Amino acid sequence: MDRPSLLRAVPALVALLVLGLLAGPSPAHAATLLSQGRPATASSSEGAGTPAAAAVDGDAGTRWASAWSDPQWLQVDLGAPADISQVTLNWEAAYATAYEIQVSDDAGTWRTVYSTTTAVGGVQNLAVSGHGRYVRFYGTHRAGGYGYSLWEFQVSGTPGTPTQDGPGVTRVTGSQGNWQLTVDGTPWTVKGLTWGPPVSEAGTRMPELHAIGVNTVRTWGTDGSSRPLFDAAAANGIKVVAGFWLQPGGGPGSGGCVDYTTDTNYKNTMLAEIRKWVDTYKANPGVLMWNVGNESILGMQNCYSGTQLEQNRIAYTRFVDQAAQAIHAIDANHPVTSTDAWTGAWPYYKAYAPSLDLYSVNSYAQVCQVKQDWLAGGYTKPYIITETGPAGEWEVPNDVNGVPAEPTDPQKRDGYVNAWNCVLAHPGVALGATLFHYGTEGDFGGVWFNITTGNEKRLSWYAVRRLYSGQTGGNTPPVISSMNLSRVTDVPAGSTFTLTANVSDPDGDPITYTMGYNSKYIDNASGLIPAQFTGTGTFTVTAPQRLGVWKIYLYARDGHGNVGIETRSLRVVAPPVPGTNLARGQATTASTYQADGPGAPYPPQAATDGDAATRWASAWADPQWLQVDLGSRQAFDHVQLIWEAAFGKAYEIQVSDDAANWRTVYSTTAGDGGADDLAIAATARYVRMSATQRGSAYGYSLYEFGVYRR
Repeated sequence: MDRPSLLRAVPALVALLVLGLLAGPSPAHAATLLSQGRPATASSSEGAGTPAAAAVDGDAGTRWASAWSDPQWLQVDLGAPADISQVTLNWEAAYATAYEIQVSDDAGTWRTVYSTTTAVGGVQNLAVSGHGRYVRFYGTHRAGGYGYSLWEFQVSGTPGTPTQDGPGVTRVTGSQGNWQLTVDGTPWTVKGLTWGPPVSEAGTRMPELHAIGVNTVRTWGTDGSSRPLFDAAAANGIKVVAGFWLQPGGGPGSGGCVDYTTDTNYKNTMLAEIRKWVDTYKANPGVLMWNVGNESILGMQNCYSGTQLEQNRIAYTRFVDQAAQAIHAIDANHPVTSTDAWTGAWPYYKAYAPSLDLYSVNSYAQVCQVKQDWLAGGYTKPYIITETGPAGEWEVPNDVNGVPAEPTDPQKRDGYVNAWNCVLAHPGVALGATLFHYGTEGDFGGVWFNITTGNEKRLSWYAVRRLYSGQTGGNTPPVISSMNLSRVTDVPAGSTFTLTANVSDPDGDPITYTMGYNSKYIDNASGLIPAQFTGTGTFTVTAPQRLGVWKIYLYARDGHGNVGIETRSLRVVAPPVPGTNLARGQATTASTYQADGPGAPYPPQAATDGDAATRWASAWADPQWLQVDLGSRQAFDHVQLIWEAAFGKAYEIQVSDDAANWRTVYSTTAGDGGADDLAIAATARYVRMSATQRGSAYGYSLYEFGVYRR
C-alpha cells in the first residue's frame, strides 16, 4: 500500500489549519491595559516625589511609596465599570507579603478578588476575575521596616461602557493637549454666563440667552429648588454647570471656617447632600457637569495660617476628590470639576483630587496667564474658566480718593472680548468659559459686573452676543466717553458741585439721565440711593450730607432698554466754618471713652484737636456727654459736630459758666449723622453735647466738636 506523500500531505494540512478544522479552542482576546494615566489615590504618600499617580504613569522609573505603617492602600479609577482579568504589581524593594486586590463600583464598598499572605515581591502577574470601576491594592503586612512601594500598578481587562441612564451625556474626550467636551457625541465648547436671577425666572430668561448664543450657565448651589432652572435650560438647548457650595466658599472673608482635618460631621453631611442631588438630577437633560466647591482653597487664608492652613487645604482637596468619586458612582454620564480663584489651587487638585475630570478657575484681569500657568504646572487635565470678564475691584488701581477705580463701560466690554480670546488661544485644553455675570441687580456689584444691570442691556451684553453668536448691529446703548467732577477730594457735605460728561448714542436716540450714590466705602452698603441734580450734559449735583468717600453713578438711557453707566468717587467733607474755633486744643472731658479695642484709645481730647482723622468714642450705652472748657466765658455763634458712623439721634447742646448748672441752647430727636452745623448764639465758658439716644448699636463718636465765633 502506498503511503501518502509528505509533500502531498502538507498543503492539505495547511488548508485544514487555515479553515480552523484542526484548531483547538479560539484563544482569548488580549486584555486591555485600563489603568495607565487614570486617577489614582492612596492612603498615604511617603513624600511629594512618590505620589499615587506615579504607579499608573507607565514609567518604570517613578514609584508610589506609602507611610511606614500598616495597613495602606493604592486605588485607581478606571473611569467606567470594566471586567478585570489581570493585575500586575511591579514592586520596588519595599514590597508586601500580605495583601488583597479589591474592586468596587463606588470606591466605598469593596470586593476581594485576590489575596495572599506569602508574596515575595518582584513582578507579580495576577490572574483575577472581577467587575468594577475602582481597583485597589490593600496591603496588611510589609516585608521590612519601610512602607509599600510600587513602580507600577497595572490593571487589565475588558473596558466597559457607561450606562446611559438619561439624555444629555457629557464626556471629556481626547488625550493630552487635545481634549474636547462632547454632549451626546457632539463637540461642545462652553459658551456660558454665570447665572444670577431667581430660579423662578429661568423660563422667561433662557430664550434670551439662547438667542445670543449662550449654551451654558453656571450656578454655585444645587438643591431642591434647582429643577426649574435645569428644565428651562434644557428646553432652550442650554446646559448647566451645577455647583455645590462648600465652606469657606467665595474667597477670603466669606463662607464660614470649617476645619476639614477634624470636622467629619460636616464632611459627611455635605457628601450626603451632594449624593442626594446628583441622584435627583442626574437624568435631567439640563445638566452639563457637576462643580464641587468655589474658591475654598484661596478662602482658607481667611480662616487659618501656617501649617494649619496647609493641612486644611490638603484635607479640603481630598474631600473634593471623595465627592468626585461619589458623584461618579451615581452618575457616570457627567464629568466632575472644582473651581478655585487662582491657578495656585491646581497643584492641590493634581496631588490630592485625581478623580476630577477637569479643572476650573475664576480669573479676571489675569485670565490670559492661565494658559502659561497650565503649561508651567505640567498638568494632565483640561480646564474651563468658570468666572471671567473685566478687571475686578481687587485688581484695579486706586483713584485719588484711595478706592478702586471702576473700569468704564467700554473697558468692561473689552474685558469680556479679551477674556474669551484668551480661552480660544488654548485649544484642546481650555474647553470654554462662563463669563461673569448674567444678573439683574442694580447695586454696586451689579453695576460693576452685570451685562444686564436692572434688566437694561449694557455694552457688555452686545459684546457677549457677538462673541457667542457672531451677531452684530441693532440698537445699542449710549456711550459715556468722559465724565469729570468739579470737586473730587473735598466736597462739602450738602453743597453742590458740577458734573460734566460727554455722552453720545450710536443710533441718534434721545438720551435721558438719572444719578445715584453708593456708600460702600463708608458702611459697606451695596445699594444705590437717588442723587439730586439739574441740567443735561453739564449737571449741578447736590452732595450727600454724610461724610466719607461716596461713588456717584451717571445713567444714560436711550428709551430702547439700553443703558450706559459711568461712575466716579468723591470725598464728602465737613463744610468749612468761618471764624475762630474756640474749642480747638482746649481741655475736654467726657462721661466715658473707649479705651480698648481696635484703634483704641478714643479719648475726649481727640474731638477738639483739629484733626478730622482722630475721634472720641463713648461706651455703648445711654446717656453720654462730651464737654469742652473754653478757658473763659466767651461769646460764640456756631457749633459743628462731625460724627463718625456712631452718631447721636437725640441730643442737646448745653452751656454753663461753672460746669454744674447747664442750660439747653439746642435739641433734636432726629439726628442723622454726618456734619451737624448749628447756628447757636450764646455766651458761656463750658459747652456740652449731651446725648440720650444713639443712632446705632455702638456708642457715640465724634471726629470734631467745634465751637466757633465768626
